Amino acid sequence: MNSLDYIIVGIYAVVLVSIATYVSLSKKGEKKTAEEYFLAGRSLPWWAIGTSLIAANIAADQIIGMNGDAYAMGIAIATYEWTAAVALIVVGKFLLPVYLKQKVFTMPQLLSQRYDNNVSTLLAILMLIMYVMVILPTILWLGAKAVNNLTGLDLILSMILLGGLSLAYSLYGGLKAVAFTDVIQVSLLIFAGLFVSYVGLNALSEGKGVLEGFAILQSNFPEKFDAILPYVDKETDPVAYGNYVKLPGVWVLIGGMWIAHFYYWGTNQYITQRALGGKSLDEAQKGLMFAGFLKIFMPIVVVLPGLIAVALEGNVIESLGGDRSKAYPSMLSLLPNGILGLTFAALVAAIVSSLASLTNSLSTIFTMDIYKNYTKVKDTELVNVGRFAGTSGLILSIIVAPIFLGSLDSAFQYVQEYMGLFSPVILFVFLSAIFFKKSSSKSVLAGSLVALVVGVIMKLYVAQTDQSLIEPFMHQMAISFGFAFLVSFALSDKSDNAKVFKLTYKDFKTSKLFNYGSLTILLILLGIYGYYW
Repeated sequence: MNSLDYIIVGIYAVVLVSIATYVSLSKKGEKKTAEEYFLAGRSLPWWAIGTSLIAANIAADQIIGMNGDAYAMGIAIATYEWTAAVALIVVGKFLLPVYLKQKVFTMPQLLSQRYDNNVSTLLAILMLIMYVMVILPTILWLGAKAVNNLTGLDLILSMILLGGLSLAYSLYGGLKAVAFTDVIQVSLLIFAGLFVSYVGLNALSEGKGVLEGFAILQSNFPEKFDAILPYVDKETDPVAYGNYVKLPGVWVLIGGMWIAHFYYWGTNQYITQRALGGKSLDEAQKGLMFAGFLKIFMPIVVVLPGLIAVALEGNVIESLGGDRSKAYPSMLSLLPNGILGLTFAALVAAIVSSLASLTNSLSTIFTMDIYKNYTKVKDTELVNVGRFAGTSGLILSIIVAPIFLGSLDSAFQYVQEYMGLFSPVILFVFLSAIFFKKSSSKSVLAGSLVALVVGVIMKLYVAQTDQSLIEPFMHQMAISFGFAFLVSFALSDKSDNAKVFKLTYKDFKTSKLFNYGSLTILLILLGIYGYYW
């Protein structure tokens, strides 16, 4: 990068903070209420919800981590993006109506309405642990590695700068500042991703165009274009078996992958918070559908550059110094000055938008589900508590990031696997609360504990033995999820029936636009998997 690139990045940072400050301004003498700060006053339009969902989701673990896995595993890693589109439709149809009807600030708050504070506090603590110890550190670490690869800046200093920039525009304005700046950040991210892929494919075809470059890529590396990985014996091909463990063939379509998706898109605070801030249910549902369409095309940004790197760098990880996280940064070296700065700004945009989303949601959960339950404080003062909580969580994540992630081969898979311990538990509790009328606080707490214990035992057992049947973490999630429901069903009673949500068929009725849009998404995905099976 030269001085022009750094100037472009600097301009981006100034514009971002300025816009965030402008959209966050309150009337003179007025203080932000909790609803204004944490949920943008429930005023977000569909396009802001959709783009903000993508911005919160696409961070360094996606751009750097997933491109790295695409380099090593091929197009199969795109299943995380494509199947997410289906999950967004299901969430919009069956879960979002319940959340908005109950008018909750946070996901744990829904559980306090259905059960009691013991269940909601447990879930709040689990979410906070996952944010601070897994997700935030991963985004910070991979983002810092990308900055280091392109600029040579120290990893710790890079994390501090990325975290500081995210706080600079989100700390004052809350969700409104995050959501509206996300529109700009996603636009920049998509443009940069398309340009990187264009330059890479054009280089591969020696100037004959992107279509020719893509044809060459498919022809020369057909093994990288299997959307469903075949099972391979561990002794015969340990590398291919390792890829299968991460993406276990057809099970990614009919197994534990859906637990991860429905947890992430349907019960995860920093994702659902955007929909909770929507103007109406219809507006929020359109936002989720819009995000679904964007997810179908996101592999162009988070997968294709990694595939191109295979052809340009050589089909061995060693060509990148044994570090698959260098696959995407290596592609940026093909870009001219100025465009490189713009692309780097897009990468920074993806990182800081996700950091801002996470810290905002972390602060919301801590403030509304823990602090507020044990103290008496004015509504406007909760905003300051939230700001303090978000800042503290980010600082702690910077401290733990190098400890947990310093020696990992795939940080993206680290996120998925450790979320796999918590996601079956969290999803089970919410589905029980909404759809299982006989569940009680006692039964869901017991089911949650058993699921956590089973998950930990399986992870430790597989690490010490050669149990290929349950080695894929997606299988482990499905087994944990099943145990949770079995235990909960055995212990269920009618003690909490008075708190059952009153839901009718009309609550789940969706507009024609949502229905036709959902059908279009499903048809596109059928075409993709039919072609790349």
